[in-house]
Amino acid sequence: MIAKSKVKNAIRQVGRKEILLSLFLILVLWGGWKFLGSETHSDPASPNLDPGGQIQIFFTTPHQLDANSYHRGGIDESLASSMDGAQQTIDVAAFELDNDAITGAMLHAHQRGVKVRLVVDGDYADEVSVEHIRRAGIPIVTDDRDPFMHNKFVVIDGRQVWTGSWNFTDNGTYRNDNNVVIVQSEKLAANYTQEFEEMFDGQFGPTSLDDTPYPQLKIGEVQVENYFASEGDLPAPILTILEQAESSIYFMVFTFTDNEIAKRMVAKHRAGLTVRGVIEARNVGGTGEDFEEMRKAGIDVLEDGNPYMMHHKVMVVDEHIVVTGSYNFTASAADKNDENVLILHSSEIAVQYIEEFERVYRQAKEAK
Repeated sequence: MIAKSKVKNAIRQVGRKEILLSLFLILVLWGGWKFLGSETHSDPASPNLDPGGQIQIFFTTPHQLDANSYHRGGIDESLASSMDGAQQTIDVAAFELDNDAITGAMLHAHQRGVKVRLVVDGDYADEVSVEHIRRAGIPIVTDDRDPFMHNKFVVIDGRQVWTGSWNFTDNGTYRNDNNVVIVQSEKLAANYTQEFEEMFDGQFGPTSLDDTPYPQLKIGEVQVENYFASEGDLPAPILTILEQAESSIYFMVFTFTDNEIAKRMVAKHRAGLTVRGVIEARNVGGTGEDFEEMRKAGIDVLEDGNPYMMHHKVMVVDEHIVVTGSYNFTASAADKNDENVLILHSSEIAVQYIEEFERVYRQAKEAK
């Protein structure tokens, strides 16, 4: 009897241990599955995901020897074609607008019954193209402050966004170096529409609300950060990216006066990272420009070689993070202007920008 009792007790004890161990293993496996699932299979119901979204990158291709015959077949015609396909709305935020193809597409869309609206900087409110739009009855809001309404973006039908450094002008399209990001994403479009509505309501610069619906989102396979100035906290996310840089920083920018960004680049250069840049030649000697300080620190930075204008506002970090938009690296961009920035986490996109950087860098080298 004693032996049988001991056996039964042993069985009970082993049973309890096995049950507890089994429960523990189940919990570990479930937790691991949840962790891995969150890394590899994001919840499609998340409000920050746009799995069907798409991102395209384009660069202008200016000729060294300009001629009128080259002024066709550019990105302006592609934007005009997208406007021609608009069914409901076209919102245009233009620092400057004088391109015939884009103006014509806006007028034709208005005639078709599409709701077309324009926000333009006050310095360019009297351009011929803007006057044509005004006379057609398209509503226009101008920013008459001293700081710039420096955006260059278009939102079509609440699902397609065009943004970047490209002003909607003939020079911007066919003479200057510019980049354009075209995004098919209702969530990103909601961000830009929100910003447009605020400007259309007369809220510019720091008076605009910092209420971007989706400041961080995933479009297709690309992690995207979206910021607006000067209501937002720029350049803080740019400084964070620079602080975390591990191997390389490439930049090409129209004007560069932000001392904190420059200091981070100098520090990374001294830490052994590859830091290379190109700045628009007409601005390198301007008040507050950081060109000479970076050059004296040993950074490989050049004056650009485009006889017209190198107008990019781009940074590529560690060959997989791209910063682009209307935002020059200046205090005015951060504190006064209306600007927009995209930070794109994608090696494939970064490759395209590095190729453009190398082209601009070679041109700068050849012009020395």
